[in-house]
Amino acid sequence: MGARLRVFLTRDQDKTLLNLRTTDAPQKVKERAEIIRLNAHGWYVEKIAAHFNWTPQTVREVLHKWEKLGLEGLWDKVGRGGKPKWKESDIVFLEECLKKEPRTYNSLQLAQKLERDRQIQLSPDRLRRVLKKRG
Repeated sequence: MGARLRVFLTRDQDKTLLNLRTTDAPQKVKERAEIIRLNAHGWYVEKIAAHFNWTPQTVREVLHKWEKLGLEGLWDKVGRGGKPKWKESDIVFLEECLKKEPRTYNSLQLAQKLERDRQIQLSPDRLRRVLKKRG
């Protein structure tokens, strides 16, 4: 068994991590900040993992990122996740069609129109969710 993984915080770092709890930061960032604080206050990786219901390896990764990147390591990298297949102009196009034309469309017909006129393939369900989110 290797040496215990332990981070040490300055008073300012501890205060910064504590203040993250009251900001509008993502929940994962708040949890990562709390993991670092608990480790600095003497909690072992296994105990922290049990407390958060995470694996010990995930807790170690958080601690290693803190040592390597500091505060920046708490946030996920930009560009994670799938990219949208549509652009804002495509949705504006559909909204204009709905305003101009006297007929009504269902989501399947809108998806077909978007594919025919703009070569954008969106499922009717996904298109419905995008439009609903826009109001």
